[in-house]
Amino acid sequence: MTTAEHPPTAERHASDRPALGQLRRARARFLAGHPLPEDVPDEVAAAWRRARFFGVRHDCAEPFAAQPPPPADPALLAAARPVLERLRPVLDHEYAALVLTDARPRVLWAAGHAPHDTLRPDLSEQRVGPNSAALALRTGDRAEVHGPEHFLDAWQEVSAVSVPLRAPGDARPVGTVTVASALCGGRAPHPQTALAEATAAAVEAELRAHACPPERALLDAFLAACAGQDRPVVAFGGHSRLVSEVAARLLSTRDIEDLERTVHAELRRDGPGTRLPCGAEVTPVRRPGSVVGAVAVLEPASGRASAAPAGRPPTTLAGHSVPWRHATERAAELAATRAPLLLVGERGTGKTSLARELLGESAPLVVDAAAGDLHQTLPAEPRGLVLRHAERLAQPDVAALVTLLETRPATRLLVTYTPGAPPGPCLQRFLDTLAARSVTLPALRERAEDIRELLTAVTPAPDPGQPPLTWTLDARRALERYPWPGNVTELAHVVRSLARRRRATGPIRRAELPDPVREGPAARPLSPMEHAERTAILEALRRNGGNKARTAADLGIGRATLYRKLRTYGSPA
Repeated sequence: MTTAEHPPTAERHASDRPALGQLRRARARFLAGHPLPEDVPDEVAAAWRRARFFGVRHDCAEPFAAQPPPPADPALLAAARPVLERLRPVLDHEYAALVLTDARPRVLWAAGHAPHDTLRPDLSEQRVGPNSAALALRTGDRAEVHGPEHFLDAWQEVSAVSVPLRAPGDARPVGTVTVASALCGGRAPHPQTALAEATAAAVEAELRAHACPPERALLDAFLAACAGQDRPVVAFGGHSRLVSEVAARLLSTRDIEDLERTVHAELRRDGPGTRLPCGAEVTPVRRPGSVVGAVAVLEPASGRASAAPAGRPPTTLAGHSVPWRHATERAAELAATRAPLLLVGERGTGKTSLARELLGESAPLVVDAAAGDLHQTLPAEPRGLVLRHAERLAQPDVAALVTLLETRPATRLLVTYTPGAPPGPCLQRFLDTLAARSVTLPALRERAEDIRELLTAVTPAPDPGQPPLTWTLDARRALERYPWPGNVTELAHVVRSLARRRRATGPIRRAELPDPVREGPAARPLSPMEHAERTAILEALRRNGGNKARTAADLGIGRATLYRKLRTYGSPA
């Protein structure tokens, strides 16, 4: 879709944009089910395909209600209405429509010259297809859409420009200001861009003015520290936490929480301000008679902050091997922003545990796609969400997630995915949108040096008066050589099973380990069926004291077959 997502792009000449006549013909071919020409911009084609995926009808004629439903956040309309009402007379001379939406985006207020059949109460792409308001919320920048770039028939002669409205302090999009006019020939920027941007700036000023006094004082101090400076700034006060874009990129959630505890400890001393050992300059924010918070400005010695101090793992999960640290550090870096994160790996590699930790909440919401009917149980406004088993998502569940990300772009979504059977086209498209922000966790066989640390982490606490579980060197070497097809989950199951049924004292010996672990890995990689068969044979050998004749009879196979299978699986014949 033709957009003005960044100021330099907005200044492109009309010759740089696709010809509207070509787009009209291409749209007609698309609606008729024919292949699109190669000269259609990828973003326009993708927007049309999304509309078809959501089931939007191009001839949709949904009526616009004169009185829209009450907004979910009345503060936005209360702050914006005085500004918008002052602009009503201007609209009479501009032959344009001015529209205010919330973050969903639903229309909260509209006035000016707009044909009644072109207005819609809900401007989400799921309802009306591509439009400038939905695009501005998704990108966080000014966006415009012209004529045939829209999907709806009713908007083929409409040009629109939208500017996102940001919440005071945290830059979270809370709505848009949109100016729609007659088709302006695909020029960029839209002729009413200045009106849209000025209106948005005035509404944001009103939002700041409507903040309660303590929050306003904290916000003003935060903005003053950020003004004209490209440095990480964090402000804390009461239940408020304001984080600049630079700080959000450079600091993990845990770093910010550690900083907040340190800052509050300094505030209790009621000093004039201080420099913390981490390099943060802390300044209290005062109102008459009280301290309402503090602003921390970080000044890293190297010119940039580190997501985690040197030598400290980015999570508390066990493991210091290079593959594990590389994966978890990359995941922590990506999770520091609010965009979705995809964690890929074999079953049992710790994807869900890592997602919980990265979310940085005491009890994050975890949903399992394997349970089915996710689209019916997905909460409307989650702050943070861990989605397990994305490979089990059905098409309605994928649509529900796409809707959630479109309507709630600030939602922190962490998705776990276990590769297996090829995904369907709907799921594949969803995974493709997350591919740029994905991390693959290493299998346990790729980080065997972590097993000693993992044994401590997964071993249950001993009963009162009992010594902790320990391991002989021979047993630990067997554990490190075993390929662990079930990864950390399988290791934890083996350790807990040994701890539960063990009656002997002293370190666990190799002879006490399960047969497949004790015998070591097979001579070649085994399929799941072969792995199960090898395990059954080794267990039968143990039951029969190593007697191969009795083992073959017990399994119902010939002795020659048993010897052949033992040689095939690399076990002593």
